[in-house]
Amino acid sequence: MAKNLKLKAARAEKDMTQAALAEDVGVSRQTVNAIEKGEYNPTIQLCRNICKVLGKTLDDLFWEE
Repeated sequence: MAKNLKLKAARAEKDMTQAALAEDVGVSRQTVNAIEKGEYNPTIQLCRNICKVLGKTLDDLFWEE
């Protein structure tokens, strides 16, 4: 699984830490870190929650080219 640099960039645009994003979507900071590193495949519901918090679409953050 590839690193999710789009998620990391979107989080940085909002000036959010991994911990802040994790709290907003109801997971641990380690889970957000694992998603960004490509070590964890999130559920579709978690992906949707992340998109809502960051103001992005699923395609923006999770579509692999």
